[in-house]
Amino acid sequence: MDKEQFIRTVAQEQESLRRFLRVLCGGDSFRADDIAQEALLKAYLSFEKFQGRAKFSTWLFRIAYNCWYDSARTSSAREVVSLDEVGSDRPDDSADAAAGFQRQDLRLAVSALSEAERIVVLLFYMEDKTVKDIEAITGMPSGTVRSHLSRARKHLREYLDRLGYGRP
Repeated sequence: MDKEQFIRTVAQEQESLRRFLRVLCGGDSFRADDIAQEALLKAYLSFEKFQGRAKFSTWLFRIAYNCWYDSARTSSAREVVSLDEVGSDRPDDSADAAAGFQRQDLRLAVSALSEAERIVVLLFYMEDKTVKDIEAITGMPSGTVRSHLSRARKHLREYLDRLGYGRP
């Protein structure tokens, strides 16, 4: 992979990577952008080491996850979605309002998950990563990834059921 290919490939993955980090950072887009920038710089400085054994996006997400993990480890504050950030969806009409409230409720439900559950849910559902990709990104064994996904689904269902989104 040469530098031009690297730049083109990163351009395709950049928004997905920023979205993933923004959610991990509890909606703090400034912190997420800082971590994304650090991850992209690290990837650029070591792109010649990329051997293609995994997908490029998996390799890049692993670097970003490690940068986020290092940042979270040194930070004493736990990341949660702030109510101000959640309230940023201000729809105009009643149909949009209902969808906006559903998005808010889903964000709050995801933020209530444990850190490990939140990470695997974001990678699996928002970024369409496979269990094998998540295993490579997080370093968790595939059985642990599946377990976290299962528990996360259960916790999300329970949380949303309490808010009245239960099945008919």
